Amino acid sequence: MNLPELQAALRDSHNDCWLFYDHHHRDPIAYSVLGLPEKMMVTRRWFYVVPADGEPVKLVHRIESHHLDSLAGKKLEYSAWQELWQNLEAMLKPYHRVVMQYSPNNQIPYISLVDAGMLELVRSFDKEIVSSANLVARFEATLTEAQMASHFKARDAVDKVTAAFFPEVGRRVRNGGTHEFEMQQWVMEAFRRENLVTDDPPIVGVNAHSGDPHYEPTSATSAPMREGDFVLLDLWAKVNDPDGVYYDITWTGVIGKPSDKHRQVFEIVRDARNVGIDTVKEAFDNKQKIQGWQVDQAVREFITGKGYGQYFIHRTGHSIGRDIHANGANLDNLETKDDRDILPNTCFSIEPGIYLPEFGVRSEINMMIHNGKGEVTGRVQNELVLI
Repeated sequence: MNLPELQAALRDSHNDCWLFYDHHHRDPIAYSVLGLPEKMMVTRRWFYVVPADGEPVKLVHRIESHHLDSLAGKKLEYSAWQELWQNLEAMLKPYHRVVMQYSPNNQIPYISLVDAGMLELVRSFDKEIVSSANLVARFEATLTEAQMASHFKARDAVDKVTAAFFPEVGRRVRNGGTHEFEMQQWVMEAFRRENLVTDDPPIVGVNAHSGDPHYEPTSATSAPMREGDFVLLDLWAKVNDPDGVYYDITWTGVIGKPSDKHRQVFEIVRDARNVGIDTVKEAFDNKQKIQGWQVDQAVREFITGKGYGQYFIHRTGHSIGRDIHANGANLDNLETKDDRDILPNTCFSIEPGIYLPEFGVRSEINMMIHNGKGEVTGRVQNELVLI
């Protein structure tokens, strides 16, 4: 935990304190931001108040009294629930605006981790509870120079695998045949050769399976790949380093000759992706703040204007970090209204899609905000791959 930076962030956001609270590891964000061990046994409630100025205060149960000893500040203890309430009220007495892992109306569920009862208790002390959403993004999603370098290293390897994938599909189709699961495993073997790791295997889907955004090919469900098939490849990986940052892309192609419908839908998705890229770039070029939902809205309006709005069934993009879905702003005004700012030194995907019964198109790139600019970090697909 970097206490001076935490306190500076509270002052910058005009908040009085940040109240961290956990019971049975319900709030993984607290452990990450504070630098607490993820495997620590927690059977009783603990609290940690970081003020914008002054000394932090911690409150722990007497049978787990050493849990927060790694953190700076004065320590209070409790056994009875009445003692917990009294101590917590006293800890918060100097403050009015209290930041917690809370999102009004559960608008950003990734942040909304504090239970309703605890919110009621803190409000009973006449406190205003403020969402930690933007503070969490600042401490969880902003990348160091080394992390950004790891993203580009992953990019080089994943782009290499992607470029080799489509010719390999063509070679196998025309020399005895192949199927989705076999090609998925080919990608996984390529990852191992490149010393890449991933939390889940890639998506390899043809025809109707490409229209299922989270399709998972298995040896039992795998479809054969044949001449004329539409092919979607969605793959994500990072270098084999705990602090490495993911690279996550989706490309599409056709084995043989694409139909007019294949080309039409691909071009709409491609152009929608470019609307998203341009929306981010223009905001930062003009030194304007932009929130995740605003990018999604621009992309969604474009696809809706082309008559395919009902087939774009997920958000436009997600935060990327050490985890494939990180705690920064998502580009989302569909599933949630993500009003977190897109921050400097963060990375995220832009990946609109149109999913029809017979095939689906997604075009995914990654963007990074660095040196005041929004930049696409890897290769950009502008035409269907002809396999």
